[in-house]
Amino acid sequence: MTDHRFESAAAPRDLHAFIAGLPKAELHVHHVGSASPRIVSELAARHADSKVPTDPEALTDFFTFTDFAHFIDVYLSVVDLIRTPEDVRLLTYEVARDMARQQVRYAELTVTPWSSTRRNIDERGFMDAIEDARKAAEADFGTVLRWCFDIPGEAGLEAAEETVRLATDDRLRPEGLVSFGLGGPEIGVPRPQFKPYFDRAVAAGLRSVPHAGETTGPETVWDALTHLRAERIGHGTNSFRDPKLLAHLAERRVPLEVCPTSNIATRAVATLDEHPVRQFVEAGVLVTINSDDPPMFGTDLNNEYAVAARLLDLDERGVAELAKNAVEASFLDASGTALLAAEIDTYTARWLSS
Repeated sequence: MTDHRFESAAAPRDLHAFIAGLPKAELHVHHVGSASPRIVSELAARHADSKVPTDPEALTDFFTFTDFAHFIDVYLSVVDLIRTPEDVRLLTYEVARDMARQQVRYAELTVTPWSSTRRNIDERGFMDAIEDARKAAEADFGTVLRWCFDIPGEAGLEAAEETVRLATDDRLRPEGLVSFGLGGPEIGVPRPQFKPYFDRAVAAGLRSVPHAGETTGPETVWDALTHLRAERIGHGTNSFRDPKLLAHLAERRVPLEVCPTSNIATRAVATLDEHPVRQFVEAGVLVTINSDDPPMFGTDLNNEYAVAARLLDLDERGVAELAKNAVEASFLDASGTALLAAEIDTYTARWLSS
């Protein structure tokens, strides 16, 4: 990424306003984890037996995490609110609406079908719900959604088998599915055990995008690359601890899906000033900026770009280059990639000339 620095302590223009209007792609954002307080409270009101608060203000305290394990507990309690295809459709469409407000033109949304099918949501109903919402969102908001089906690692090989079956069965596989992932806790969940499932997904034409190196060391990233054939790495936060790994990622142009605020919220990184994103960039790694589970972490994609701009000392051109990284690292087709990159360039040129 070209190094664009502020010429003075103050930005020459309002960088936040520039970011707010900047066309963007997002590659690491979770389906259920993107439910806004408004959506969560509506779903909680539908399901009165849930422990999730119905008051949007109370959700702020509910979404304050002590550590990664606590985050998983809270996340799963929200997952439990998604009980019918109608819930799935509502969530998906409203998430797209929130993305569109941030000028997100394209997003690869990580979906965990196991979490829904094991709660007795009909698998065909689930697929129809996300696809109906995807098509409606593109028509209504202009935001293009694609799916990454991910294995919840803590659920083990049973979940892996179910996820790869749903992802590769031609009778069920949704049109918008482009990739296959692995999420959940990393500690105690070795990556190599999931190799057969990733092999099947890749053979079916899906791209490999597992989480790795978020709360564990660089060895987990190596495992994802070696055993899971990773084409992008979800988080990869601790990759900086291994210079050989950074060199490998840079040389092979393997992107990192960096989520700064998420890393602080889950205690993967102690403070933003200690975040290794600058080390990634200086090592030549292709860095993309993402929001992960934005309402749960009190953030959104626009804020994550503002955080990255501060950590990397970027001006508007630098932020635009960061946005184009996500386009390059996406699984958009060539024409879509060219169009979105050109839109970012046009927007930036107009902003700087105004």
